[in-house]
Amino acid sequence: MMDDGALLTIEAASQSYDGKRWQFRNLDLSLRAGEITAVLGPNGRGKSTLLRVLAGLLTPTTARRLDLNPRTGFVPQAYFGSFPYTVLDVVLMGRARHIALFRMPGKDDVEKAMAALDATGMADFAGRGIDALSGGERQLVLIARALAGDNAVLLLDEPASALDLKNQDAVLTLLSELADRHRIAIAFTTHQPNHAITVADNALIMLEGDTLFGPIGDVLTEANLKALYGLPVVAVPLGRGGARRSAFVPLYRSRDDGGVHD
Repeated sequence: MMDDGALLTIEAASQSYDGKRWQFRNLDLSLRAGEITAVLGPNGRGKSTLLRVLAGLLTPTTARRLDLNPRTGFVPQAYFGSFPYTVLDVVLMGRARHIALFRMPGKDDVEKAMAALDATGMADFAGRGIDALSGGERQLVLIARALAGDNAVLLLDEPASALDLKNQDAVLTLLSELADRHRIAIAFTTHQPNHAITVADNALIMLEGDTLFGPIGDVLTEANLKALYGLPVVAVPLGRGGARRSAFVPLYRSRDDGGVHD
């Protein structure tokens, strides 16, 4: 039985585009206020497809229960615009469902958009063209766009995949603050177990023909990550400021070991 206190719940959900290859099968997942869920899986395993289902953009092939949340914001991997919108214009797009048809954004909409930009540290960029920003800056603007919609659930597709270490830290820190201070339920896809263990409360691992979902410490193990990625992954304990946590180190094949895993 799933958690009825969740902001978003799916039960026994399965998705296949051709009826032969399944992106996921019989998946149970719930997202709660103030919690972050990391979704990990190899390329092509269905992580982005799952987010589209959770966002209501795709109806799964089958599902016993599909309790989605109308206040859900979706943040894609990148912004591909055809027009030279300003940063404020892009964030105001997140207010679309709050603006009547044929109406222009009002003072309240602009205030909420600016508040979202302030929350992401991008308020000073409001008048700048979106095409003039770096990849990390654009990612923060896309998150601001989702925040401007007064969303209770935030879904992000590999939000830090193309960013340098500093911008990865900025995005992960922002996700933590949104969950802790604003009680937003967050799910994000990633190929980086260290991103997951740094900020997530729960993890979903999408294996071939199976999924594992639960508390981060129970799901993100060396054995599960080895099964997920097909190479050994070692948990290394770290200490910082009195806190103890682990980092995951993949044991890539190297020239010194002859390209063979132990």
